[in-house]
Amino acid sequence: MYTSKIAGLGLTALKSNFMKLERPYKLTFSITYGCQSRCLTCNIWQIKPKGELELHEIQEFASKNPHFKWIEITGGEPFLRSDIVEIVKAFKETSKGLYIVTMPTNSLSNHDMLINRITQVLQTGIPRLSITLSLDGYRELHDKIRGIPGNFDRVMDMYKRLSELRMLYPNLFFVFGYTMSRYNQGMFEKTYSSVKELFPEVTYNNFHLNVAQISDSYYQNGEMDIRPDKEALIREINSVLGKRHVEIGAIPIVEGAFLRKLVQYIKTGKNPVKSRSLDASLFMDSYGNVYPSIMWGRVIGNIRKTGFDLGPIWSSAEADEVRKLIKEGKEPSSWTACEAYQSLVGSIGSLL
Repeated sequence: MYTSKIAGLGLTALKSNFMKLERPYKLTFSITYGCQSRCLTCNIWQIKPKGELELHEIQEFASKNPHFKWIEITGGEPFLRSDIVEIVKAFKETSKGLYIVTMPTNSLSNHDMLINRITQVLQTGIPRLSITLSLDGYRELHDKIRGIPGNFDRVMDMYKRLSELRMLYPNLFFVFGYTMSRYNQGMFEKTYSSVKELFPEVTYNNFHLNVAQISDSYYQNGEMDIRPDKEALIREINSVLGKRHVEIGAIPIVEGAFLRKLVQYIKTGKNPVKSRSLDASLFMDSYGNVYPSIMWGRVIGNIRKTGFDLGPIWSSAEADEVRKLIKEGKEPSSWTACEAYQSLVGSIGSLL
């Protein structure tokens, strides 16, 4: 069954090269903007969310849009929602072809609760659950960037607990998510060494690297000076690329391609692969607003206004206008995992 689901995801991704899909197969969904972090690179934590989608609304959305094969649940800190397990169950029960669900965590919530909720999600039978443990530096640096004393040690404890949990659930996958900014420029090797001292089995493949992004609509950090020096950034990424080992599997292949294209993006400032926004994927915030992507703050509709059906939004004149702009190369340039992965998977030759 799992093989058929990943095959279905791959087939749909390739199909999107040649025709417009009737519905998106990937959903990036911010289920809450609540967050306990106090990051130097992001202002989401300053949002005091009110009126976010309630569970029954998300369940209705899931039932009326049963076509997702890939769901990226994000925030804020998604595990702050006490109903996160029920949210995942809603999509698992309705999207029969669902293969992978991904979630980040800052590891600041109670760890017994986190492991309990992750276990319950795994028990739904989703073929692949991927957890990203946010880690932006060695102990002192990570705690400074995240604004929470003791955060590094909490991340390390979550890694240990997830390692134990994976022995029971082989469908669990997890990595450290390292966001490169001017605050940790040149500090990846020291961060890597600090983790490896605690967990000798860790390799460079256990880290997902990305670059801090500017977004007035999502991160609300348009006034921040957070980006590192380009040349130093390229050297650091190339160094990591040279130390990653060859690993069989879709995720390591896509991650390697993501990093290679990230270097290209930094050099040119342009998306290195054809965008899949409003082609294979879209972004929905916790209020039901639908956007082309997580980095493009252009609202094309709200599911509360369409009876929770994506169809009228996906096929609207507004969506077609945005697709036209994308085709003309007028989409805001960015290279984040939320948008890049489906672009890589859906573009023939992009993984090479």
